[in-house]
Amino acid sequence: MLDAVKTETGYWDFIIVGGGATGLGIAVDAATRGFKTLLLEMDDFSKGTSSRSTKLVHGGIRYLQQGNVSLVLEALRERGLMIQNAPHLVQNQSFIVPNYDWWEGPFYGVGLKVYDMLAGKLGLGPSKYLSLKKTRELLPTIKTEGLKGGVIYYDGQFDDSRLAINLAQTSAENNGVLLNYMKVTDLIKSNDMVQGVKTRDMLSGEEFEINGRVVINATGVFTDILLKLDDPNAKPIVAPSQGIHLIIDKKFLPGDTAIMVPQTDDGRVLFAVPWHDKIVLGTTDTPVEGPSLEPVAMDEEIEFVLGHAAKYLDGNPTRKDVRSVFAGLRPLVKMGDSKHTASLSRDHTLLVNPSGLVTITGGKWTTYRKMAQDVVDQASIIAGLSPGKCVTENLRIHGWLKNTDKSDSQYYYGSDLVSIRKMVKQQPELGEKLHDRLSYIKAEVVWAVRNEMAMTVEDVLSRRMRALLLDAKASLEIAPVVARLMAEEAGYDKAWQIQQVEAYRKLAGNYILD
Repeated sequence: MLDAVKTETGYWDFIIVGGGATGLGIAVDAATRGFKTLLLEMDDFSKGTSSRSTKLVHGGIRYLQQGNVSLVLEALRERGLMIQNAPHLVQNQSFIVPNYDWWEGPFYGVGLKVYDMLAGKLGLGPSKYLSLKKTRELLPTIKTEGLKGGVIYYDGQFDDSRLAINLAQTSAENNGVLLNYMKVTDLIKSNDMVQGVKTRDMLSGEEFEINGRVVINATGVFTDILLKLDDPNAKPIVAPSQGIHLIIDKKFLPGDTAIMVPQTDDGRVLFAVPWHDKIVLGTTDTPVEGPSLEPVAMDEEIEFVLGHAAKYLDGNPTRKDVRSVFAGLRPLVKMGDSKHTASLSRDHTLLVNPSGLVTITGGKWTTYRKMAQDVVDQASIIAGLSPGKCVTENLRIHGWLKNTDKSDSQYYYGSDLVSIRKMVKQQPELGEKLHDRLSYIKAEVVWAVRNEMAMTVEDVLSRRMRALLLDAKASLEIAPVVARLMAEEAGYDKAWQIQQVEAYRKLAGNYILD
């Protein structure tokens, strides 16, 4: 990938800045339309918001409540396409809304029937009322005092950073060039029009000037930084909002059904969702000052989520039960003077500056493909290129496998799993588990370095595997082994290993509640 940038003497058709869900979606769309496509990410793919989601592919029940039917319709359609295009990563998830007041059943039941209707033939299953007995059967640890029953409905659930890596691979398979750890430091201009970017390789320090017919700002919560590089007087358009998630053990919510509480004290939706044999609890909506690559959960947010979980779960999870806490920032688009981020736009916003810089921000994982299509349609015109036909609607994402055995702990590799198993056959020690509380094996580390552009211990433990999010302490314990395996594969020295483990130790501290 680096050589492709070094040897390119002409123009790239598209230079995409930002390697999260949106940027990677654009890289897939542009490459599959035949455009010469380059994506640059200053850290690792999906390092920011895109690896820190609630792990849901959803139409957005709460947008229905706000009356934003068009957003719900678009998201429900995209949800259906995601399940078709990446069945190894996206799956059907049942949710129950527990009812404690007599009116909640009919009230939410009607809303969810509308949700079903909007999903049409891409629906995942009909919602229906549940008796008290059935609700308790499906949610054995639900608080039963005052419980009247529930409403069950279906949405999607996925592994966000695994999908990000697979999107990068899909773009690369279609001649896209994607580089992580390549930071855009400035824009190149000619006659006030953007002609390319200046970049720095964050691993080697090398600097490059790269020309492009169009530059796309897909930097999420960092959107305003690039807008300011283009126009120092640009007004900020993003209001970052922090959402946190806590990971607890499956014993607090056994079974396969998730809980959805439509209305918490701060007007948000609360979820308790099974994920990789753990439970994800979330989330919050806290306005924050500015963007950060490593946002940290605030004590009041942690107490808020635990307090609400205790209202619904018999086990009353406390801080000591939290295996990991992670925070992410939503790039919400400012609408006038709204002070409440919960009411800010979740729609995506597409802007074109007078300089030709194209900016896409807002949106969510579920609609990443549609956002990318809109951007490529628009940006190709700015670049003076014929848009061609978008083919991503039915494009199989790397790893596509129709029937994956979700009980297999490595199912998320999809069709790549065959190759990983072959590696283990050739080197049986690679089949050893890294930690008794985690399902990961040594072969996955080697695979991540060899095939998934993992450059650091954090890349492997946080985003190629999800160890940091699932059990932060366990991930810390295996960091030295991961560093050694990476060093052996990539030819790094002992000093690199020591530095990597130390950097990871500092980072993981923010994910551990003590």
